[in-house]
Amino acid sequence: MANTHPHVHQINVSDGGVPKLPVPKAYITVQGVAGDRQRSVQYHGGADRALCLYALEVIEALRAEGHAVAPGSCGENLTLAGLDWVRLKPGDRLRIGPDVRLAVTSYTHPCKNQTLWFKDGDFMRISQKKHPGWSRLYARVLAEGMVQPGDTVTVEEGNGAGA
Repeated sequence: MANTHPHVHQINVSDGGVPKLPVPKAYITVQGVAGDRQRSVQYHGGADRALCLYALEVIEALRAEGHAVAPGSCGENLTLAGLDWVRLKPGDRLRIGPDVRLAVTSYTHPCKNQTLWFKDGDFMRISQKKHPGWSRLYARVLAEGMVQPGDTVTVEEGNGAGA
């Protein structure tokens, strides 16, 4: 039976750039996913952008539009499933598995390195400004721990004022 509760679908890492590839489990630190690296630390990484999150359902909807995206291709560290993605916003907090706690800090900006995954190169398709609810999210790590696919995700809505 498929997991219908909010959960981690996939954990993704790379040595810099996209796509990020799946790993069976990973340790989440205040700096991000152990073993992951960002190509451009000017735009990615750091405490307030330690993790990039995306929704499996949004990826599937983009695929239905003809885009060649897949979990990890948009550079997200955690592909999450079963969440009301449109409602998530900076200030919300997430609990993942037994230990990890996150604070959503901002919407991510689309990156030109994602052009090849998008029909007609339209990587701005995942811009929060142009298409609200379709953006990836950045998060700060409040509590470290191990995560693996299937771990539950619980949303604790914040006040929208950031983390």
